[in-house]
Amino acid sequence: MKVILLQDVKALGKEGDVVNVSDGYARNLLLPKKMGVEATPKHMNDLKLKKQHEAKEAQELYEAAQALAEKLKDKKVTVKMKAGEGGRTFGSVSTKEIATAAKEQLGLELDKKKMQLPEPIRAFGMTEVSVKLHPKVTGSLTVHVVEA
Repeated sequence: MKVILLQDVKALGKEGDVVNVSDGYARNLLLPKKMGVEATPKHMNDLKLKKQHEAKEAQELYEAAQALAEKLKDKKVTVKMKAGEGGRTFGSVSTKEIATAAKEQLGLELDKKKMQLPEPIRAFGMTEVSVKLHPKVTGSLTVHVVEA
């Protein structure tokens, strides 16, 4: 019997897969526990429409991420830090502070977890910070650290 899986089933497949299983396995486990539905023409058409809709949404998210990456390319965020001995910063600038400054100065909601800093910024001046906006799109934001 062909079954469309409604959720991931270990050793069988992922959600949305069409699998061929024995009649007893389908009738006794998959169908009663709502793990799958029989692959009728109506259900197959519903699955096709759902996949088309998901592909369209994924494309829209990708395009929005590309637009945001273009917008970020020429933007600059200024972060003020206290000065310690020898003209170095007192402490360091973290992604949380950069995200807060971006929200205040540019009005952009950037996730601090998506920013990629190899190490916290500990010096005054300009630094490029890469921001992962989408699995395929990475933008870059200029951070200017000045003395408070």
